[in-house]
Amino acid sequence: MTAGRAATPSPVRHVDDRERRARLAVRHALHPDHRVTDTLAATRAMTVLHATEAATVHLAVHARTDGPTAADVDRALYEERSVLKQLAMRRTLFVVPRDLLPAALGSASARVAAEQRRLVARAAERHGVADDGPAWLEAACAAVLRRLAGAAPMSARELREALPELTGTVTANLDKRYGGTSHLAPRVLTTLGAEGRLTRGPNAGHWRLSRPTWTLMSDWLGEQVSPLAAEEGYAVLVRRWLRTFGPGTLEDLQWWLGSTKGAARAALADVGAVAVSLDGGATGWLLPDDLDPVAPVEPWAALLPTLDPTTMGWKQRDFYLDPGHTAYLFDSNGNGGTTAWWDGRVVGAWVQDEEGAVRVVPAPRADLGAGARDTLDREARRLTGWLDGVRITNVYSSALMRGARLP
Repeated sequence: MTAGRAATPSPVRHVDDRERRARLAVRHALHPDHRVTDTLAATRAMTVLHATEAATVHLAVHARTDGPTAADVDRALYEERSVLKQLAMRRTLFVVPRDLLPAALGSASARVAAEQRRLVARAAERHGVADDGPAWLEAACAAVLRRLAGAAPMSARELREALPELTGTVTANLDKRYGGTSHLAPRVLTTLGAEGRLTRGPNAGHWRLSRPTWTLMSDWLGEQVSPLAAEEGYAVLVRRWLRTFGPGTLEDLQWWLGSTKGAARAALADVGAVAVSLDGGATGWLLPDDLDPVAPVEPWAALLPTLDPTTMGWKQRDFYLDPGHTAYLFDSNGNGGTTAWWDGRVVGAWVQDEEGAVRVVPAPRADLGAGARDTLDREARRLTGWLDGVRITNVYSSALMRGARLP
């Protein structure tokens, strides 16, 4: 890729917000007429699924399918291994289709891995674990790889107790609710995971909880994964992102990738992306074989989990989110909570009562007619039945989920 690309060409056509919402309904498999069949198809529809909160993966699949159970999602992750969890864009944990791994590992994951190595080595020095942080980290990584070679998956605690090379703690943010003393071992494993040398094996807890075990990626997949070169990897990611989220702006893409603007701009050029104009005056981008207008769809409803890939797919969200509702539905760091969608717009959140029944909480002043309420209530019953009494807890809870009153 070269840094000095030509100026933005003239848009070939206009894509208004209504069409963007219709594309979202179809491409994201959220319209009931366009749901897909299984976990792999749902993941491919979205390019990747967010996995920071374990339950998001299963709930995101449910929202886009009619048949698969939570056990079916686990089967795809841990038995079929058609999808797997990988740290990638924006240092976020995703579920990715297996065939997307080479692109992610060579581009977004590699960027995250390099930063993780710097941070972990610096923490080891700063907190007195070692005088030479990089050397300590390299020795710890080598010990983990030796221990796991040909072995059953192990948890971070099991590895720490078995390997003196992983001994070390850091203390930070004592004035914060999330502060305190923590072991360095999980951060070593995270680094190896970002590098594609380890991967998360079977979850040691209920599907709604994150209790990962770790194993060599080559053992888990039965083969070595060869990362693509960074430029090629970014091009693959951007091609898939445009197919799922296009049209999106350069700023949307840079944010989603967690890359530099130059890298995002170069990748758009590498895939031959075509400029279109958007409502509000921004320039969006589509793939050259994806320029045909998309017809409107019948109104639809969906209930999406915390950090769902649709909610988190763009940086600029005005075409589906009233800016006045942002404070109710996202936390101060931009993490989206549960969302209720009507006809392509976020109109509220969803919560559960003590028995696990799902109900929709409309956003303030959300314009919901009887048809919208009835359809959302039907989706709430569908989700309640699928959960079958399981109650979901969330790390990232929005003000609307908590029942907080905002000005």
